[in-house]
Amino acid sequence: MPRISRRVLFTGAGSAALGVAVAGPVAAQPAGRPVPPGPVDVTPGDPRYQDLLLRRFNKRLVSQPEHIHIVGTTDHVVRVVDDAVAAGKRVVARSGGHSLDGVVDAPDTQVVVDFTEMRAVRFDPDRDAFMVEPGATLAEVYRTLDYGWGVTLPGGVYPTVGAGGHIPGNGFGAQSRLYGGIADHLYAIEIVVVGADGRARAVVATRERTDPNRGLWWAHTGAGGGNFGLVTRFWFRSPDATSSDPTALLPKAPKSMLLGRVVVDWSTLTEADFVRLAANWGTWVEQNSAPGAPGAALYGAFNATSRAKGSMFVIGQVDPTIPGAESVLDGYLAAVTAGLTARPVKIGPMPWLTNSTNAPDAAASQGVLGQARWKTKVAYLRKRFTDDQARTIHAYLTRADYQYAPANLAVTTSGGRINAVAPDATATPHRSSTMVASVNTVWDVPADDPKHLGWTRTFYRDLFAATGGVPVPDDRTDGLHVNWPDLDLLDPTWNGSGLSVQQLLHKENYPRLQSVKSIWDPRDVFRNAVSVRLP
Repeated sequence: MPRISRRVLFTGAGSAALGVAVAGPVAAQPAGRPVPPGPVDVTPGDPRYQDLLLRRFNKRLVSQPEHIHIVGTTDHVVRVVDDAVAAGKRVVARSGGHSLDGVVDAPDTQVVVDFTEMRAVRFDPDRDAFMVEPGATLAEVYRTLDYGWGVTLPGGVYPTVGAGGHIPGNGFGAQSRLYGGIADHLYAIEIVVVGADGRARAVVATRERTDPNRGLWWAHTGAGGGNFGLVTRFWFRSPDATSSDPTALLPKAPKSMLLGRVVVDWSTLTEADFVRLAANWGTWVEQNSAPGAPGAALYGAFNATSRAKGSMFVIGQVDPTIPGAESVLDGYLAAVTAGLTARPVKIGPMPWLTNSTNAPDAAASQGVLGQARWKTKVAYLRKRFTDDQARTIHAYLTRADYQYAPANLAVTTSGGRINAVAPDATATPHRSSTMVASVNTVWDVPADDPKHLGWTRTFYRDLFAATGGVPVPDDRTDGLHVNWPDLDLLDPTWNGSGLSVQQLLHKENYPRLQSVKSIWDPRDVFRNAVSVRLP
């Protein structure tokens, strides 16, 4: 199934300079009790080091950490963070490795806590909630929840993304117009924080109104990871769930998937046709994105690939067992193709889980078979692109000096149930958008970095030229999504809006996030180039 490319942590042995204790023998365990991996300290001389570095999705990013720690328990994380802080080392976390810009794989990264072996997904009867560890991928989460209890979470469409980065940014996907973002169902977190005394400890924060740690939970419902501490466990239960029956605590998993697709050959597509297609798609989404509207049953994508690709496509996806959903899909396909010669086709129904957890590698599907180097820039949209913006998109996708097949602009549907939540109820302030757009390209030759980065950066800047080269929150655009970090926007060359990256990411919620930061990370241990700043 076509998808938007996507689109984010270390103890143990070793260095006397770091002051990290050498991992000793594992303590005796009761008979039959499983022993988790770690803590394992992997340093540059270890043959495992390069494998762990290459876990990052974006090979354009470069870091040479002194230590990568494989952890298996919360206690491991506490020990690692304690030792790193005592040694004055910058510590970051990695779950799936999908951070698209240099907030984890950065030149100043010294200690990485890698959660790849903390990937459990299970029901916790003590909390009447589902527990997910940060190293679990979305595919593992979806599969275990569906096979075990017939439920799901409305997270992203790319199956290898890790829970640890996706959840705190309130990631979204094909089920989010029906059920909200993934963190809209977050009940509690366990997180390792560092106090003013410089000591690490684990705390639990829940959404319960009486919980004194509730602000820390709130900050992890959309502000992104790496701002306040390292989350070691997430618990999920939908806010409206009243039963203790696990099969009733989260949204039901879709029964099947019906796909509608419109493929348009670039050789038949004039600029006027392209503008009409973009307007048709965007207008339908604007008019069908209210919470609870019948159209919210549909997830759609407008994927405008480079002319060098040969064709571009539009898709729509529904669960045909939802009453009226297939009629919604038919209306969507008719609206998208109005006034054009392209004709839609429908595929399916198909099993939902298999098709949701077996997406091809995003780079390989574009023909990039080497170590993939990505650049992606994202924007929230309240309204469709104007016709002038559509002409800008057309110009960049047909540029004679940049005929490169993997380059594209993609827009996916948002809105629906996402917009039923108040902007300050969670840390996700973008509750009036209807679409999310991204400019993307991927390549595997390092010498080509300037060409591809230049195309992506100038395209995005020209697309939002009226607001300083970025999607400033106004009546048409609504800022940035934290799960797609973009370090370009620290540079006035690419961000002429006068707004900081933090303002574009967090909007009116930013002062409250700074207050949470001052309470839970007063030493600014957990930071990156675009993280929440101390007040």
